[in-house]
Amino acid sequence: MPHNDRTPLAHRIQTQTYLYSILLFITLALFSAFSHAAEQPAGADQQKASYTALADILQDDKARAQLIAHLREAAKADPAATSPSAKTPEPKPAQISLIDELVDTSQGAIAQFKERVHKMKALIDSGPQHHFSADKFFSALGYFLLTVVVTFAFFHLIRKLVGPLYVRFGRWGNSARLKQAHWYQLPASILGAFAIDLAILLLTVAAGNLFTQYMNGGSAMIARQEALFLSAFAVIEFFKAFLRLIFSPGFSHLRPFPLTDVTARYWNTRLAWVSGLIGYALMVGVPVVATQINYTTAAVVNFVVMLALTVYASWLILHNRRTINREFNLLAERSMAFFSVILRALGRVWHLLAVSYFVVLFFLSQFDFAGSLQFMMTATLKSLMVIALGALLSGLLSRWINRRITLPDDINRRYPLLQKRINSYIPAGLKIIRVLVVLSVTLSLLDAWHIFNLNHWFMTDTGEKMISGLGHILFILCFAIVGWTLLASMIEHRLGQELSNGTRPSARERTLLTLFRNVLAIVICTITVMIMLSQIGLNIAPLLAGAGALGLAVSFGAQTLVKDVITGIFIQFENGMNTGEYVTVMGITGTVESMTIRSIGLRDIYGVFHIVPYSSITTLSNYEREFGVYRAAYNVSRDEDVDQADAVLRQAVEELQRDESIKPLLIGEPIFQGVVGLGDQFFTIRVLVRTKALEQWTVQYALDRLVKIHFEKAGIVMPRQAVQIYRDETGAGGEGTLPVAGPVR
Repeated sequence: MPHNDRTPLAHRIQTQTYLYSILLFITLALFSAFSHAAEQPAGADQQKASYTALADILQDDKARAQLIAHLREAAKADPAATSPSAKTPEPKPAQISLIDELVDTSQGAIAQFKERVHKMKALIDSGPQHHFSADKFFSALGYFLLTVVVTFAFFHLIRKLVGPLYVRFGRWGNSARLKQAHWYQLPASILGAFAIDLAILLLTVAAGNLFTQYMNGGSAMIARQEALFLSAFAVIEFFKAFLRLIFSPGFSHLRPFPLTDVTARYWNTRLAWVSGLIGYALMVGVPVVATQINYTTAAVVNFVVMLALTVYASWLILHNRRTINREFNLLAERSMAFFSVILRALGRVWHLLAVSYFVVLFFLSQFDFAGSLQFMMTATLKSLMVIALGALLSGLLSRWINRRITLPDDINRRYPLLQKRINSYIPAGLKIIRVLVVLSVTLSLLDAWHIFNLNHWFMTDTGEKMISGLGHILFILCFAIVGWTLLASMIEHRLGQELSNGTRPSARERTLLTLFRNVLAIVICTITVMIMLSQIGLNIAPLLAGAGALGLAVSFGAQTLVKDVITGIFIQFENGMNTGEYVTVMGITGTVESMTIRSIGLRDIYGVFHIVPYSSITTLSNYEREFGVYRAAYNVSRDEDVDQADAVLRQAVEELQRDESIKPLLIGEPIFQGVVGLGDQFFTIRVLVRTKALEQWTVQYALDRLVKIHFEKAGIVMPRQAVQIYRDETGAGGEGTLPVAGPVR
């Protein structure tokens, strides 16, 4: 930049500062559509300083001439040297994960803090110095105070006129609270009162803008100060309207939370005063001081005011720490378990969060007088809206989780386990959705406070892959659960179904369907896990190859296991046994309770449960195939008549066939085999009775009873044990104890 050597050093420095301010102003104007005001809290003051510097340069003849010369030299420069090369490739967006974003944010916090300190110092040093004029100040003060009085008077007048409307909304909501009307009347009345507050605020701001157009004394500076007040009034009263939405100090029926009137008025009054003082100090007082005097004085005023308000707010929070903690605990006792944990945890740390809030506001206000408050209020409102929406969704999900679905009796009879599965899957799925809601609320809160840029992360490859992968995983999981539920229900429907002739599926069919259901569960779980692993980025091809090699190694190392499986398959194909049948395996007799792919579970008559591998089965005895046979053999004394004994046995069998409880168990006609054995003391007669499977013992008990009764009536004697006494030639044994030969009874 050309300059005059006779120009004082201070004048050259000031001129260069003005030029840099103009360049900064041009840059901000070009990129204002792409930047965020909250992310650059110092930009507002820099822009204001640029306006002021531009006006001072245009007013100064020498500075204006130097600016024109600098712009002409810049126009003669080579545009290729200042323009970016067309061949320069655009940088690709980096793949940023959540942890990387948080780490980068924490690492750049200190550097950003130092940079802002330097910018604030440069802004204060380069700010224009104004001479205080009492006449201009009091003239502007008169118009300013008149605007303030008219605005507040109009605002409170309108609120007083619509007071009966608030009362009507309160009665309408109270009838819903007393359960005398529809449930939606209470939230509708609360939101209706809030909408009236917003309408009054908009009307007041419009009237204030109309008033300032005619009551500014023809001064642009006075009009700008009045506009600053109206902007601060709109922001602060909107926040107060939100406080009235929560506490509703004048209308208890419109209060959404169970607070007493004293508590509601206490907190509404103090929070409204704190927000009003902070808002008007940062958005009106400090900018006016910076405009009328200088930035140094404005920085000092901002520091003193914000420090005093931060100390007062911290004292207010700590003074009510235990009271609010007790209120949180009482609210937790009346809430559901999910919210109870959150409320109790919040009751322990709420004071730390509140104090941190005001401390952060204090530090941010030192870098940006008005932008800091706008950022804090915007972040606060976003946080409250996100928390409210998250609490609403979580509350609905928690209510649905505790509910149970009841299917009609006809469906329960046809699909016995369907209702149980639905009542286990749906709550689990809702819990997963609730976790996702909590995670979304957390990320949204981090984004609201600019700790984590959620939108930027969504645009990265990592964010897109994670979101799409999560959606695919949830879809695959739901598809697998629905598929398993339908197939398992169809199998269970077949297992519990009665055929047209009244009979149930055979034991073989039940066994095969049960095994198929177990194999189907294993296959679905395996395929689902493999697909889910592929969706999270793992290459399952090496996993499948490794599983194949591992299966080959296991097949060689675990030959017994392979033998069990193969033997079990052949047993099922040969229909050797089924679940519920009475068998003898490995010398163990009992009922088959379960059959897996490698073993059977056997329960004997003593209640002992045995697990028998298929490979150990060499001989299988099944008592439930087609029919059973009872071989009834009876010993009769050798002195009895054979034909008479056979006739009496036939009478007993005929009476057995006439028994209505035994008759359904018999198959065909009995086979009388006559005498089948002769002994020293008896002869044996036998009859064969064919019965249904596993009913031969029932027939045995009944037939044995009848045979004994008929033999006794006919006088037929069963064989008895005999004792014979022998005497030797010497006469021994004639007296005293005799030697006994033969069995003793």
